[in-house]
Amino acid sequence: MKIALITPAAATSRYGNRNTAIRWAELLRELGHQVSVQQRWNGRSTDLMLALHARRSHDSVVRFAERHPERPLLLALTGTDLYRDIRSDPNAQESMELATQMIVLQDMGLSELAPRLRRKTHVIYQSCEAIAKQQPIRSFFEIIISGHLLAEKDPFCGAAALSHLPAHSSIRITQIGGAREPALAGEARRWMKREPRYRWLGELSRASALATLARGRAMLISSRMEGGANVVSEALMARVPVIASRIPGNVGMLGKDYCGYYPVGNPRALARLLHRLETDPDFLKTLRKQCAVRRKLISRSSERLALCRLLSNSVNKIK
Repeated sequence: MKIALITPAAATSRYGNRNTAIRWAELLRELGHQVSVQQRWNGRSTDLMLALHARRSHDSVVRFAERHPERPLLLALTGTDLYRDIRSDPNAQESMELATQMIVLQDMGLSELAPRLRRKTHVIYQSCEAIAKQQPIRSFFEIIISGHLLAEKDPFCGAAALSHLPAHSSIRITQIGGAREPALAGEARRWMKREPRYRWLGELSRASALATLARGRAMLISSRMEGGANVVSEALMARVPVIASRIPGNVGMLGKDYCGYYPVGNPRALARLLHRLETDPDFLKTLRKQCAVRRKLISRSSERLALCRLLSNSVNKIK
């Protein structure tokens, strides 16, 4: 089939939606399909559209549905879709109505949808390539934050937690990821001046970012909303335990019984959890075991098979 894969993220972007689009394009090509990745549908004939982001891809979704109402239109819901836009944005809501099938990236995403929309929605966990484990830095206990500086990611909760740690703690936080807004870059620099145990490295190449993640004692994801963060998959593949804000998107990735959650937006609670991680070997061992169980969800073959089944199901429904 000819597939138009729509992502609003630019070709040069390293943001999550672009990474997802590129990986899905590769998987679909492995299945024998012709895939064109576009920011906005170019209007050329295609057998099927797969669009990421209900609100930002709305224009492409509407034009495709009007021109080809008989063809499959698949829509992948992002974190801002699920946990913000679909509640109040008419464009996001219309995109969901027009979609013949939808995708969420972790199983808790289904609970955000009305039953009639849930019935046409599939869970596809994002995979990640194998990542070689790196030796941790021995002189301190390094926690890695991997993700662009965005308000919805609560990017400085980790930095704020450092002041609540005991004076003898050897925890250091290394944050990687670019800043879309200059104000957030300025805030990161101010945190580095104020807190010597915090470093922001800015945007790195993918290889450098993965190598930095893989040397960490743990990875922190402090987001206020996530659709199903690929960085969690990366940490799982790198065998780096995860400390996460207790939000649906993280619970859907790591499981309801995971022990590494803290209340979202609470740096004091985060500090307590980080200190426990640093000082309690049994707690660290427990997190590693729980992450190993979740790693089974994110294989490349599983993601490819899920996409294959989704396409077959979509074509059959149209027929």
